[in-house]
Order: sequence, then C-alpha cells, then structure tokens
Amino acid sequence: MDFTMNLRLISAAAACLLLPTLALAADDSQLMLGGGVAAGARYSGSKQNTVAPVILIDYSHASGFFASTLRGIGYGGDGGPLTYSAALGYRGDRKEKNEKGLFGNTGSANLKGMGDIKGSANAMLSLGYKPIPLLELNVSADIPLSQRENGKTFHTGVTAHLLDAPNDKISLGVGAGFADSKYAQTYYGVTAKQASTSKFKAYQPKSGLYEANVMLTWQHKLDQKWGITTMVGATHLLREAARSPLTERKTSPTAAVYVSYAY
Repeated sequence: MDFTMNLRLISAAAACLLLPTLALAADDSQLMLGGGVAAGARYSGSKQNTVAPVILIDYSHASGFFASTLRGIGYGGDGGPLTYSAALGYRGDRKEKNEKGLFGNTGSANLKGMGDIKGSANAMLSLGYKPIPLLELNVSADIPLSQRENGKTFHTGVTAHLLDAPNDKISLGVGAGFADSKYAQTYYGVTAKQASTSKFKAYQPKSGLYEANVMLTWQHKLDQKWGITTMVGATHLLREAARSPLTERKTSPTAAVYVSYAY
C-alpha cells in the first residue's frame, strides 16, 4: 500500500515481485518479513522530498489469498501466461501543512489554503500477460471505495526481466497513468474556493494521460531465507498535471531498499 501518493510506484513494483511467491505446494503458505527505507516526493508535483520506512509483512497462500503491507489484502495468481490480482488497499492522504506521520511527510506549507485530501480505501485490480518469459505487459486500476470524490486512476506498463539468475533478478519497468476527471481535479486542480484561500489561481484539469514512470529493480538472494531488494525510478507528470499551478517539479525521483526474510 502507498506510503505517500508518489510512492505508489514502489508499491506496484513490489507487488509484481511478491506475486510469484504464490507458486507453493497445494496447501502451503509463506510469510515474508522485512524492512528498509523509501524516498520520494512529498506529494505529486512537489519539489520537496520525504523519506519513509518500508515495512514488509507479506503472507501468501497457495490458494491465491494474500495479506500484505505493500500489496493489500486480496487474491492473485496466474494461469499460463496470464497473471491477475484483486486487492483492497489504501491511498494516502495529502495535507495542506508540513505534518510528519508514520510514513513521512505527505504535505507542505506550500499547499496552505488548499485543504486536506483524505486517504481512501481502494480496490486495486491488475492483469498481466507474458508473451515471452522475459517480458510482461500489464494493466491496473486504482478505484476508491471511500472518498470516491478522490477519483480513479488506470495504469499500463511493460516490464522487461533483464536478468533471471538463481541469486539475482533485475527488471526494468516503464508505464503510463491515466486519470478520470475527479482524480485530476482533486490532486492537480484548484477550485474557485481554493483559489480564494490559497496562493494558486483556479485551474480545472481534464481527464486523460497524466504521468509516465520508470523503475529499475534488483533482487539479490543472500541465502535461502534472506534477500535484499533495491529500486530506483522516476515519475514524470504530463499534460494537464504538468501544467497545474500545484506542480513545482515535473520529474520526481523515487528509490527504496529493503531486506526480507522468508519463513
């Protein structure tokens, strides 16, 4: 699940890595514990960064059920070249002030007068297809079940598995995000009321393509139980989101490193 809005990329990449652990014996299960640190923009478009802890608690059963701090609670698996997942997750909030939380700063004094955006429980749906073993195409949807005015997003992407060795796996993923009108207005828009209480001019963005992202991931197995995962990536805002008066920086770096132990 997201630590802040701009760390969604890390959670999505981690979910792709953890899903293959479902290849277990008929009635077997696996528990992974770990921790580390992640860094990214405080909120989408911010020039300020935040550092947050990565807390990994991931349980998966051969039936397909999983419960995870990174990929939510749901069901996933594969059928031939197809992979699929449906989960209940959480989309983080955005504050109009510099407020520290358990998972870093998610707001800024620069947003004074914009009001807070409440976090929401979300349905996270994904579908992947592997035309060849080293390449995967995927689509996903992030749909709020609470705070529905926050809006929906949809993502498409391609992941290339550059190295698939016994102790090391390296993958490169690129993707694009699409927003509905509610999401665009909530995170990049400025209403007339907000314009009267903040330093920003009124702005009403349209739905459509709003971001592109890239993520390089390296998984290294220290032994049969211990492993370390490193991620480095970036998100670039496009079109209406890039022109938003809230956007101080179009391209934001994202990084994470965490150690895991499999029981």
